[in-house]
Amino acid sequence: MRHLLILLVIAGGMGLSVEAGLLGPLGSEVGDLWATFSIFGVGAALTFLLMLFFSPRNSPSFFAQPAWQLLGGVLGPIYVVILTVATPAIGIAMTMIGILAGQVFKSLIIDHYGLLGTPHRKIDTRRIIALIFIIAALVLVAQG
Repeated sequence: MRHLLILLVIAGGMGLSVEAGLLGPLGSEVGDLWATFSIFGVGAALTFLLMLFFSPRNSPSFFAQPAWQLLGGVLGPIYVVILTVATPAIGIAMTMIGILAGQVFKSLIIDHYGLLGTPHRKIDTRRIIALIFIIAALVLVAQG
């Protein structure tokens, strides 16, 4: 099951690269914020349909959850605006490697301290080496 989930997140990462490639030209045509709005509008409509047909009807109330858990709703559009603005200027590869470097760096901190309700996963040498390789990739792509 773990291997399947790893393949699934790799596919999700590939989807983000495609999304970045779509957002740049869309943002240049309709504006960065309108492009972001369109991505979230289409995503919200699709999610609503999926919820309508596949979500359990007796799940806990969305409004009963702690407010801090809704921060993703603020962070998501910021992320998409960054993709929309950065991709045409620095390219998809540089944008995605930069995003990946930031994600891995912050993820190591979140895992290490068990922040946001996640289990503790200590930073070890292998994780630091992985981050160094990602930073090296960022530097190499930036120079190329």
